[in-house]
Amino acid sequence: MTEAALKTAKTREPVSDDSEGMDYLITRQSRFVTVYLPLILIMFVLLFPFYWMGTTSVKPNSELLDMSNHNPLWVSSPTLQHFEKLLFETEYPAWMWNTMLVAVVATFLSVVASVLAAYAIVRIKYKGAQTIGGLIFLAYLVPPSILFIPLSTVIFEYGLFDSPLALILSYPTILIPFSTWLLMGYFKTIPFELEECALIDGASRLQILVKIVLPLSVPGLISAGIFSFTLCWNEFIYALTFISTSSNKTVPVAVLSELVDGDVYHWGSLMAGALLGSVPVAIIYSFFVEHYVSSMTGAVKE
Repeated sequence: MTEAALKTAKTREPVSDDSEGMDYLITRQSRFVTVYLPLILIMFVLLFPFYWMGTTSVKPNSELLDMSNHNPLWVSSPTLQHFEKLLFETEYPAWMWNTMLVAVVATFLSVVASVLAAYAIVRIKYKGAQTIGGLIFLAYLVPPSILFIPLSTVIFEYGLFDSPLALILSYPTILIPFSTWLLMGYFKTIPFELEECALIDGASRLQILVKIVLPLSVPGLISAGIFSFTLCWNEFIYALTFISTSSNKTVPVAVLSELVDGDVYHWGSLMAGALLGSVPVAIIYSFFVEHYVSSMTGAVKE
């Protein structure tokens, strides 16, 4: 080898390999094992309950009660008799209305209170602000199964027992702590200089909150609203304890208590009620899932 070739070999820079660290995805077999197979398993575990719920809700009673002669995973003769019974022979429309009313009003009250609390803790400087924020979040860790006993006494003493107002006023006790913590993290991502400029121009704290902070916090507000609405929609313990009349019950409690006669379970109507009850939450998530994920990320990276 000549002297010029030796110099060229010494001065040649090594070529960087951008694929380093991704070698396990090169072959098709490795990609299937490491990516697609786990995804398929996760999707099966998550979606199979909905598949079972959907097929059960359209199965006739003959197929539901005779699994030895019918495939339990398939529907031979689909029918809508369970939906007809649920909608026209029970008070399911009233249960759905009660659930929607309680969820919407309690969510609104919780988000408003959480916005005021989070803004006061994050933006208004006073001694012990961070301690108060931590204590509010710790209140979220208290199990509702412990709180419903003293809350039931309070609800009864105020004459709110067996009314949707009992749920509307009790649900914020478990919604506000988490929503406040989430909005605290999101408010911290908003530059404080914007508020300083508004203060110099003579804006009040309320004007800053309404005209500057809230428009920039729409993803965080959507996230807090989705969390609160979902928890209210699916809540069971308080609804079971505070409501006794059938017409005032919410969907999670009414479906379980009104569609079971002793030891006889009307599985078709039960699954139809559960399927219809999950539709509103699924629609909300499908519209706002991107804002929900972005706001949760902003709340975590404080």
